[in-house]
Amino acid sequence: MYLEARRDGERLLLEFTGAWRAADLPAIGAALEGLDFAGARQAMLSTTRLEALDLTGAWRMRELVGHLRSLGCEVAFDGAEPDQLRLVNETLGGVQHAPQPSEPRPDTWAELAPLAMIGRRVLRGWEGMLDGSDFVGRVSVALGAALTSARRLRPTSIVRHVFDTGLMAIPIVALIAFLISVIVAYISAQQLQKFGAEIFVVDLITISVLREMGVLLTAIIVAGRSGSAFAAEIGAMKLNEEVDALRATGVEPIEVLVLPRVLGLVIALPLLTMIADAVGLTGGAILCKLLLDMPIVQYLQRANDAIGTTTFWVGIIKAPVFALLISLAGTFRGLQVRGSSRELGRLTTVAVVQSIFLVILADALFAVVFMELDI
Repeated sequence: MYLEARRDGERLLLEFTGAWRAADLPAIGAALEGLDFAGARQAMLSTTRLEALDLTGAWRMRELVGHLRSLGCEVAFDGAEPDQLRLVNETLGGVQHAPQPSEPRPDTWAELAPLAMIGRRVLRGWEGMLDGSDFVGRVSVALGAALTSARRLRPTSIVRHVFDTGLMAIPIVALIAFLISVIVAYISAQQLQKFGAEIFVVDLITISVLREMGVLLTAIIVAGRSGSAFAAEIGAMKLNEEVDALRATGVEPIEVLVLPRVLGLVIALPLLTMIADAVGLTGGAILCKLLLDMPIVQYLQRANDAIGTTTFWVGIIKAPVFALLISLAGTFRGLQVRGSSRELGRLTTVAVVQSIFLVILADALFAVVFMELDI
């Protein structure tokens, strides 16, 4: 027995029993042929005694519901309709089921959409933090293993990256440092001349260049120049399956592709910072000579008085940390590239943006720490 029918006038109660599966279709068809639905205006369907239901049985149940409705009968389920029947209805574009009391209403979904978007962003951010932490851990392990052998450090590759990220960046770094120091000196001189305190222009130039602007501007330039190059180079290797080829030959990509770039930039950025500091102080001296008619000897004496014992080292200490952040962000995003050149461009942009953000964030943290230490 697969269906029990009871009538109460124009009201029909249909109770599904047994198993409605593909193997039982012949018996189900025979059971339905013996039923007479004529004259029924309401049909209440119950599945409480249904033992099993597959998609084929749900399809047959849907045909039965459609037949009852074609006879002008109002069909309702005693409780929730089976999930299999709901799936068939939604797949075939049939009548949508009414929302159950426990389900949010359609307007509620619209109200929750912003909250759902925030939740997705938080989850993606959390997953990104976990991936980044995992990458930093693997780089640390690879560095520890490479320190046991000079050959595994690949000094030739490190020297090449010092050349690419350091020596080749000297012209743009020097130009930016010179122009920024000239701008700072010019604006400071305009304001301090009103109070007859032109001599303090030297203090502003030396302290700002050595403590902040020299290393910060250099790091931002390197982030746009070398951080993007790291992401693009490694990303192109990922698209060409060169990284997979390294793994297939037993070579660890982090040891070959990441560590030389990280160590090369950690060496190059402090050197670039010192060059930026020297050029910046030179630019300030030139402007003070031309705009304020200040002798170079007086400029040097005042700069020596303004510079404290820690002023120069505050900027230099920041440089390796900034280099580490830039190189890790660039290589991490490069290793994430997969699928298409569009993804390569997107992740290269992400690498540059994140590098600059991390550099500025780290600089702010350094400022707080140095203030607390009274440095």
